[in-house]
Amino acid sequence: MRIAVTGSIATDHLMVFPGRFADQFVAGQLDNVSLSFLVDELVVHRGGVAANIAFGLGVLGLRPALIGAVGADFADYRSWLERHGVDTESVHVSTSRHTARFLCTTDEVQNQIASFYAGAMTEARTISLDSVRADLVVVAPNDPEAMLRHTAECRARGLRFAADPSQQLARLDGAAIRSLVDGAKLLFTNEYESGLLLEKTGWTREEVLTRVGTWLTTLGPNGVRISSAQAPPIHVPAAPELRRADPTGVGDAFRAGFLAGLTWDLDHEQAAQLGCGLAVLALETTGTQEYALDPTEFSTRLLDAYGLDVRSRFAAVPV
Repeated sequence: MRIAVTGSIATDHLMVFPGRFADQFVAGQLDNVSLSFLVDELVVHRGGVAANIAFGLGVLGLRPALIGAVGADFADYRSWLERHGVDTESVHVSTSRHTARFLCTTDEVQNQIASFYAGAMTEARTISLDSVRADLVVVAPNDPEAMLRHTAECRARGLRFAADPSQQLARLDGAAIRSLVDGAKLLFTNEYESGLLLEKTGWTREEVLTRVGTWLTTLGPNGVRISSAQAPPIHVPAAPELRRADPTGVGDAFRAGFLAGLTWDLDHEQAAQLGCGLAVLALETTGTQEYALDPTEFSTRLLDAYGLDVRSRFAAVPV
């Protein structure tokens, strides 16, 4: 199964200030703030939901097509993704904007000052799926107009699509969310997002299930719930973790594992187990694309956790 992943491609620039922001503010001058902080650390991580999902699929030996908008500064990031099995041929490169980036400074008591620069991501709405050849298109968080366009194109072309509105649910209105979800082969949300989706669309849970094939709800440390109109819900527990480093990108890794499982002809429960296994690798690593997969070790962990044997699937996966 050929998978195309549309959505955000970004970098995270994370800095640490060795003091307290609150100590720098002058009483009575909060309407005229002009501050500069000398930071001790700067860490740059590759990110963006679509890129994270595509990376996970590539690590599992697939060759997903990544579709999104970036700036001319994407060259090193492109090379990284290509080395990890991602097809970046359909990525749009802006001539005037930088790749989207998240800039965040954290002080010693975990207060944060952050900004998100959408940059080239706003040009994703100009991308057409006409030349894309895929059996499933993932519509992940992106420029809202791009999400709506890609979903409409999938319907018009009869392409199966997975709806993953996640972070954009807070911004989108009910009509837009209904448009993104209706007819999806798969719907991905976390537990909070599932409630927000119901509230904004006005649909009941049962009504959502009449409009999508399968609804996957991630439950953090409690695993995943798989729901459909045709069968009782299935609960898949989270895979055991060896340590906990950073939860950022864990949901994206789950999606990659689940989609890879479907490509491997696993059933939904087994695919979710594979997804939970990959999610734990992301949880145990700082950075959304910094985890490495050793096929033997990963297969053993899945076998121990779920009795799921995927050893034969890794014959072509690079170590």
